[in-house]
Amino acid sequence: MDKRLTRTDYLFAVTFIFMLVVALGAFFFGLKMGQERTAVKYEKMLAEKNEAEQGFAAYHQQYLVSFYHTIYQPYREFHKRWFDKMEELQTNSPADASLILKELAKLAKETYDGLGAKSMPDSSPLLKEAHMNYMRSLKLFNEALGGYQSKANAVPGTELVSQLDKDAYLEEAKNYALRAEKEYYESIVKWNQTVNEQFKPIDVTKPVSINDWSRLGLNMKNEYIAQMMMTSKLFKAFTPQDLTARIDEMLASGQAKNLNLQEIEGIVDVLIATNAVRPGDFLRGKNRYANETLPQLPFFTN
Repeated sequence: MDKRLTRTDYLFAVTFIFMLVVALGAFFFGLKMGQERTAVKYEKMLAEKNEAEQGFAAYHQQYLVSFYHTIYQPYREFHKRWFDKMEELQTNSPADASLILKELAKLAKETYDGLGAKSMPDSSPLLKEAHMNYMRSLKLFNEALGGYQSKANAVPGTELVSQLDKDAYLEEAKNYALRAEKEYYESIVKWNQTVNEQFKPIDVTKPVSINDWSRLGLNMKNEYIAQMMMTSKLFKAFTPQDLTARIDEMLASGQAKNLNLQEIEGIVDVLIATNAVRPGDFLRGKNRYANETLPQLPFFTN
């Protein structure tokens, strides 16, 4: 006599089939995930291998360009705004000083947050440290400016600027920025060494004579000036290459010789004392450096 399957038998069979399908699905899902993770792992290993084979040194041009666009340029936007607003306060034009400082503090905070989402490779310690120093600078700018907002409108603009110049926290913020800038220009020199085996860097902490200066390439000159600006606490609107260009102009015109200047420090002192350096001086005379070996960075070309 035929034995019909009961409802329980049907339920057991369906459950078994369902469990089998789930188990197979989980197996293939796990297999796919494992393959993807393995692929990612080996792609990373392959990328690192290719990077080494292609000569991606610690300061490869790709890293310099990435730093420029993601870290240096955002900071320079704040930097430019700082000097624009300080000049506005100095002119004693009808301006809401409190609002100006509030806007600067806000920009410093926004730029700080933006830089916090970026990173530099561990293989490039100078770029990593420059990144951190720009962030430290912005953090201090934001915090220090907050203390002046409530009292900014109570004093003339020139006096307010004088107070800001003497503020210890703002001075430290500027020092961090100068240190970061020096580290970036040092990274450019490191890059120069990788593309020219004959390139020999100098000790940027020692004085340089005019004769020695004339034998240096632009990258080395710029690092020397960045070091000098950091040491002398020259927080200015212009870049190291702007000052380099003005030094070279003084030498080419014979002005340095007429003033009996023997070392670069003396020329820098004259240029700073006479307020003779402006942002963009390098770009205005960049044709002088057409044969230099330079990384493809916008501040050398635009």
